[in-house]
This record gives sequence, structure tokens and C-alpha cells, in this order.
Amino acid sequence: MIKIIKPGLLTTIQDLGRYGFQKFGVIVSGVMDSLSHRIANLLVGNEENAPTLEITMVGPVIEFERDTLISICGGDLSPSIDGKFVPLWRPVFVKKGSQLRFGQCKAGCRSYLAVAGGFDVPRVMGSASTYLRAGIGGFKGRPLQAGDELKLSPPNNRSIRMIHDFSSKLGDRKFVGTKWSVSAEFIPISNKIPSIRVIKGRQYQLFSKESQKSFFREPFEITTQSDRMGYRLKGPILSLTSAEEMISEAVNFGTIQVPPDGNPIVLLADRQTTGGYPKIGQVATVDLPYIAQLKPGDKIKFVEVSHEEAQRLYLEREREIQQLKRALSIKWKGEM
Repeated sequence: MIKIIKPGLLTTIQDLGRYGFQKFGVIVSGVMDSLSHRIANLLVGNEENAPTLEITMVGPVIEFERDTLISICGGDLSPSIDGKFVPLWRPVFVKKGSQLRFGQCKAGCRSYLAVAGGFDVPRVMGSASTYLRAGIGGFKGRPLQAGDELKLSPPNNRSIRMIHDFSSKLGDRKFVGTKWSVSAEFIPISNKIPSIRVIKGRQYQLFSKESQKSFFREPFEITTQSDRMGYRLKGPILSLTSAEEMISEAVNFGTIQVPPDGNPIVLLADRQTTGGYPKIGQVATVDLPYIAQLKPGDKIKFVEVSHEEAQRLYLEREREIQQLKRALSIKWKGEM
């Protein structure tokens, strides 16, 4: 079990989402950065869809009420135990009674905390994800609060082997991690303005030639009117060649809609099920984690890719994740 001493700005339980219910008006929800979530789970021996804590901008203070194997992936929110930095992107074994604190947001926007076994919370429509507006999923359908106690599911045999190995190395320390970490190629954070790859949207041709050029040429800034539902962008005004009456149609994670004011909105994890604004683009799936790690004030640029290229990039990333799973399986059988 773990106890929440301080909740942070927005800390919720999430998994990969609630699929199969959009036809009933129930959104998918789930993690914003699926790559960091999946890798955090793999590093502690979990299945990729096991619930994690999604920690946004300002992190919580968490007390571990038993020895626990954890991993923190995603943004660098300065995690520490007893004033010592807890390394990211690797398995870490934490001693009972230790307090994990998050500090300054140094890079990215969201961290994902996985624990061996995952968090033991009820599934709602097959998912542990928290949907805040409906008050369902996660821990009582809400962000975590001070005093909350979260039960952990039993670790599997892979995790137990890792825990046994770490236990023999812990000594008097509050935590111990591996000497190795995940390759930097998996980390969805850039020190410069990221170039987000985008497929032309269904209504791209309805926009003026100047708007089409500006969309792929000029940078956009993420505004403070942004949340898990979508990022409102500020930049060149995008306009249609003429007013159009549109029927609402399905939208996806990464759909870029343009409302009448001409400032695009990138739809994210808590997006609605349908949208009636013209869609100028669709973010390639492989780049969604980069979008998720951006915060208000950050800038982005859009780069056009074909649907075929977006598919190739996605399959390449999935092959890399499968290679990581095989490599981790080998490490679990040998020395940590």
C-alpha cells in the first residue's frame, strides 16, 4: 500500500484507456503519454496496460508502506527520497517507510509512476482510467488527495525475481536502482521546439492557401487554456476559403480542429467523441507522446507526413518496444 501525503497539482490513476464505448458517448480517456506509461510498466515487470499514476507539473509526496519496486518515466519532475535524486527510466527498489517527493519541473510536463503489480482499483467499463468530468474510474473517480491510501496488486513472478535481487543489494539505503536505463531514443522530450508530424486532415483543402502554408511553416504556442481534453494553440490565424456547414463526425487523439476564431485545438486523451469544427490535420500516433509532454508557453511546429509514412513510423516504434521487452526479459533472468 502507498499513502498520499501531498497530492500535487493533478495526480490521477490512468491506464491505456476505455475503448469500445464511444458510440454511447463515453470518452476513451487514459494516459496522455502512452509511451512513458508503457515503458514504466515494462520496467517493473507489469503488463503494459497496468494502472499507473499520471503526475502533472507539480508532483505529490508519497509514502511507501511496504518495500516496493517502482519506475518513473516521462517528464523530469525532480523525484527524490531523503534528498537524493531518484533516477528515471529504470527499475528502482524503495524501502518500506520511505517518502518519494517530486520537486521542480525540469523537463516535460507529466511523469508516470508504475509499481510492481499495478494499483488495485476497480475497473469501470474495462478500464482503470480516471475520467474526471464524469467522476468514474481510478480512485473514486477523482484526483488523488492527501490521506488517500492506494492498494497494490500482487506482483507477478518476473517482478518477484527483481524484488528478490534488489533486496539483497539494498543494505542501509532507502532505495536502489539499476545501473542501466532505457535508451534515450524512447524519451519523448526535446530541448528545442519539437517538430510534430501531421497528416493532412479531412477538411484541409477547405482552408485558404495562405492558411495551409502557415500551418506547416509557422510555430504555434500552447496557451493556458489547455488541459487533458485539448491544447488550444496561438499562432497564425487559420481561415477557410468560405463558410462551411459541417456535420459532426468522429475525432481521435491528435485530431487538430480549427474553431471559428482560427486558433487550432489539438484534441487529447479526454477529448469528446465527435467534433463539428473543420479538421486541418491529424498528429501521427508516434508523436503523440511529444505533444503530451508539452506545457503552456511551449512552442511546436507541424511537419507534413503521408499516411503511409505515419504508419511506417508507428510500426517502427512498436518494433522498438518489442525489442525492449525482449531485452528486459533477458535482464530479468540475469543480473540487474
